[in-house]
Amino acid sequence: MKRIFLALMILTVAQTVSAQDWAKAALAKSPRHSEWVTVKHDGRSVDTFVVYPESKDKRPVVLIIHEIFGMSDWVQDLADQVAAAGYIAVAPDLLSGMGPDGGRSSSFAEGKTMEAVSKLNPDQVTADLNAAADYGNRIPASNGKLFVGGFCWGGGQTFRFATNRGDLAAAFVFYGPPPDKDAMARIKAPVYGFFAGNDARIGAMIPDAITNMKAAGKSFEPVTYDGAGHGFMRAGEAPDAKDADKKARTEAWERWKILLAR
Repeated sequence: MKRIFLALMILTVAQTVSAQDWAKAALAKSPRHSEWVTVKHDGRSVDTFVVYPESKDKRPVVLIIHEIFGMSDWVQDLADQVAAAGYIAVAPDLLSGMGPDGGRSSSFAEGKTMEAVSKLNPDQVTADLNAAADYGNRIPASNGKLFVGGFCWGGGQTFRFATNRGDLAAAFVFYGPPPDKDAMARIKAPVYGFFAGNDARIGAMIPDAITNMKAAGKSFEPVTYDGAGHGFMRAGEAPDAKDADKKARTEAWERWKILLAR
């Protein structure tokens, strides 16, 4: 019975995430230039969504790591919002080539992306992210400054990527788990955390992360938004968003923009 309940719960969450017409509509109205590019490395091709800000000057790149739900409409809309704030958004679909007939996130049946993302090889993820970051840095409109931010599963990958990429200006972890204690020694960039008050699973990991990062001499500044649930950056934008998620999303977005502008 527990397995049936869990399966139904996962399916319900997946269906809720997949129903993002509001995000698709917002992206369709954007005046900014966006495009899908193919980033190649080591025999792999990674479909990557890139959005450019409307700026006369060269701008930093923000590498965006998607949720466990893959490259959803919301992630693409978020990339556009990051571009609207003045940054080149580079969002790789880490399920590229992993779907039916070699497709990406959009080729998976409803509810199947979670399982596929959770089974991705960590070394492949790191290689894909490095390739996408390198692509971003080579964009003529880039000023060479590189940030990374990710959500849910992508938040954990953001924290982990900071242990593997030495030229990051900063890493922004949205409700994702920390890496192993020993790996934290390799982090060079400041790490900023955005966590939900009603998310005991991830919240329980934060005290040790603070202690371990401090012991390693690393910068880690987490903020927890009371009353918000896991996934509030996405859920807070939905038409049926809870007030706590809306508030957390608004406050986190403003904090993120301030930190990016430092």
